[in-house]
Amino acid sequence: MRQKRILITLLAGFLCAGSVLLNGCSALAKKQQAGAAVEVNGQYLYRSTLDSLTMGLNGEDSLRITQQYVSQWAKDILLYDAAKQRPNKEIEQLVEDYRRTLYVHAYEEYLADRYMGKGISDSTTLEIYQKMPDRFRLDESIVKGLLVVVPSDAANVEKLRKWMSDVKSIQSDETSKVMDNIEKYAYQNASGYELFTDKWLTATSLLTQMPIERGELELRLKSTNQIEISDTIKTYILQVTEKHLRGEQMPLEYARPEIEKIVLSSRQVEFLQKERERMYNEALQSGKIKFY
Repeated sequence: MRQKRILITLLAGFLCAGSVLLNGCSALAKKQQAGAAVEVNGQYLYRSTLDSLTMGLNGEDSLRITQQYVSQWAKDILLYDAAKQRPNKEIEQLVEDYRRTLYVHAYEEYLADRYMGKGISDSTTLEIYQKMPDRFRLDESIVKGLLVVVPSDAANVEKLRKWMSDVKSIQSDETSKVMDNIEKYAYQNASGYELFTDKWLTATSLLTQMPIERGELELRLKSTNQIEISDTIKTYILQVTEKHLRGEQMPLEYARPEIEKIVLSSRQVEFLQKERERMYNEALQSGKIKFY
């Protein structure tokens, strides 16, 4: 009977499309106006969904894809509805347990977000950093500096190399003059320019900007602060002002986000334990918990 109901719904749709004068099509027409294409046991499949599946396909392929999707969609609903007719206490308990877990998790997140302190002192950050040095080892090198990309036949590249080698991590009048020269040169000649003397870039990030293999990059970072790579079109010059190599301990500023996660995670566990205890004690005092 359910399969007949599907066929009747589809057939009615085709009949309505052929003649708007049929009185029996009024209810279906309202559903179509609302965007419904198929109904199975009170569940609706909308034309927008079918249209998104067949966008750009020809008529024959569109019809085939639509028929396959509608058939599978209807079968899933019929099978699920049939399964619900056969009670299964084990599944019902699993569903209820999962539902409870979701509600509890959402409520705990709400409590922690609204009532738990988020501030972490510098002294706490430093203490954890010093106590857990192996936790904050670098999996890859990180650097600060600048990267200039110029055409392979660019003029005065030797001057650019010299200026870049004079860039220091600590700003000074001399460094400012050098940076002015670099920026003017980059404006006139460079196809790419990035200044990151105030933030750390990972080796992975550099690999997306330079034609160099990871192993070679790590090796060259160990031995030099200026790395130059050329191909037939461009020359890439990387000047490193600060670096921490793979396997070394992260600088404190780089490790701070991970330290904050550690502290906040531990703090949240403690906060929620206390909150559970508070709710339990209040329930005892108010008589909500009764022992028989």
